[in-house]
Amino acid sequence: MPVLLIADDHPLFRAALRQAAADAVADTQIREADRLDGVLAALDAEPGIDLVLLDLHMPGNHGLAGLAAIRAQHPGVAVVVVSANDDPRVVRRALDHGAAGYLPKSAGLDELRDAIRAVLACEQWLPAMLRAAVARTQSSSADADLAARLASLSPQQFRVLTLVAQGLLNKQIADRLDVQERTVKAHLSAIFERLGVRNRTQASVVLRELELTDPARQID
Repeated sequence: MPVLLIADDHPLFRAALRQAAADAVADTQIREADRLDGVLAALDAEPGIDLVLLDLHMPGNHGLAGLAAIRAQHPGVAVVVVSANDDPRVVRRALDHGAAGYLPKSAGLDELRDAIRAVLACEQWLPAMLRAAVARTQSSSADADLAARLASLSPQQFRVLTLVAQGLLNKQIADRLDVQERTVKAHLSAIFERLGVRNRTQASVVLRELELTDPARQID
């Protein structure tokens, strides 16, 4: 019995995804979250979740950072990125950072169902209208390097990196993660070495490379 987590801050779109998931696979259990921290908390609380349908621009998520966080902390969970952005370059970046599929918000119910079935069957899924364009889009060597460096971090190291990027001090990070401050310092030393950076500022910049502009918030 598959367990899906729908991660989107728009109730109507969550309802559409919920209906598609129920139609796609019998006896599907569905969880929901409307913020990235809620997504990560749900995955921590329920290791049996099989698939996350992740809004690329939900609160707390900055482009591909949420995808990277899930892949680092819960590598066994498949993630389908959901976005109004159908730029083939963005789709290629999402796949290179570990997405199992990419679902435009313009997709119909049939495509939603197909995507869920395909990814639960361990297949990669893209909508027909994007497949040729994405196939022609070359992966960025910088993205490949970034994905490899982030993948070298342990789940706890990635949590520390995320909190550093939010501007928290070592003591605050220790309190947030319920560990000793010297443990945070040890994690930071390992993070700097694995990311090839020298300080907290440079480490934060690494995560900012995953940020994307939300097309729904662009002003003409």
